[in-house]
Amino acid sequence: MAGNHDNQVARLSVLVVDDEANIRRTLSYCLEAEGHTVVAVSNPDDAGREARRRCFDLAFVDLKLGREDGMDLIPILAAESSWTKIVVISAHASVESAVEAMKRGAIDYIAKPFTPDHVRILTTRVAQLRRLETEVAALRENVQRLEPENRLQSSSAAMQRILETARKAAPSEATVLLFGESGTGKTVIARAIHGWSPRSAKAMGVVACPAVPADLLESELFGHAKGSFTGAVRDYPGRIAACEGGTLFLDEIGDLAPSVQAKLLRVIQDKEYERLGESTARKADVRIIAATNADLEKRVTEGRFREDLFYRLNVISLTIPPLRDRREDIMPLANGFLSSFCRANHKTVLGFTEEAERSLTNHAWPGNLRELRNTIERAVILGSGDRIAASDLPTTIAPSVGTPTIGDKVPLATIEELHIRGVLARTSSLQEAADILGIDQATLWRRRKAYEI
Repeated sequence: MAGNHDNQVARLSVLVVDDEANIRRTLSYCLEAEGHTVVAVSNPDDAGREARRRCFDLAFVDLKLGREDGMDLIPILAAESSWTKIVVISAHASVESAVEAMKRGAIDYIAKPFTPDHVRILTTRVAQLRRLETEVAALRENVQRLEPENRLQSSSAAMQRILETARKAAPSEATVLLFGESGTGKTVIARAIHGWSPRSAKAMGVVACPAVPADLLESELFGHAKGSFTGAVRDYPGRIAACEGGTLFLDEIGDLAPSVQAKLLRVIQDKEYERLGESTARKADVRIIAATNADLEKRVTEGRFREDLFYRLNVISLTIPPLRDRREDIMPLANGFLSSFCRANHKTVLGFTEEAERSLTNHAWPGNLRELRNTIERAVILGSGDRIAASDLPTTIAPSVGTPTIGDKVPLATIEELHIRGVLARTSSLQEAADILGIDQATLWRRRKAYEI
């Protein structure tokens, strides 16, 4: 029976708060026998301290904690973690106290003395609730990011080896570092690794490091306490806490500020971190996957990236080839995108003309998969024939249609887009391209997003 139960109920992290040592021992025994992890304390101060250090799925709180009222602890625990389910226990149960406990944030109420079956029923219900919450969050994320390139397929031998290595690495806890140009599918590979891992039932967070101003990135990752800086009007848990038990993907990690690099090293090395404005160390149960289009070894040599962090990240490294080096994948991917976007836009397009196929196959694709995807989506929306023609493609891909030049009667944004595409195609990193263009990397990153490069 216990074996079957273990297969059905997820392991929970449980906090027990009771001033009676016998109750703490009994509850801990019942919970640990079911495979749950338990931290048991006797007073509100210790409970608050533990809740600040780690994330709990469930908390059992006694209403009478010596001279203190356990009712006052409920909103404190709820504020530390919105997903902690609080169950009140008491030898003096009443309808009034039950109602008050629910108002303050508890989800259930049981009276002493209780049996192991009472505890088992409650933990089973909470485990199911947590699983449903996680599944809803994952489904919401899937809907938001549903894109045809999530189909991992390739005829390229190099890409097939990368996918095979990614599958082997997925079940481990090792950090993974993905190298490759912008748009090669590093985020897709990261999501696949998360999906193939034992952490797949929990959240995966994505932080694009260049998209967050350097002075805000530390708060975004690690969280902050209310009042820790101007504008911090409430506590913010941070992305690491939001991904508890899951995976955190850091895109373009080469742009991390030195102060953030030091804190991230601590997360990977010691599984601990602190929120801005706090001195309490918190536990971090999160797997790190990072990606970069920069030469990190060169940045280490230049003193721009911590050597110890580089080696901690570079346990398993994968270099994703650019699309121009796997031309055998261009048309299969294009046809896959075509099918998906036809369904999404309720259109019927049978394929590509020979001229369009030549243009697609011969293009350098500086934006890689992202550029190909956006090109096909645009062609499906704007095209009117039963096949995608070269005239349906952007002038950067089918130049015979008439590429604008300086002085032509075209919007300035068109010339800017062409120039940015050209520079990106001839440089090896976002930073190099930004230096040539005379803009900062964050601005170039936003331009790429705007022009869908």
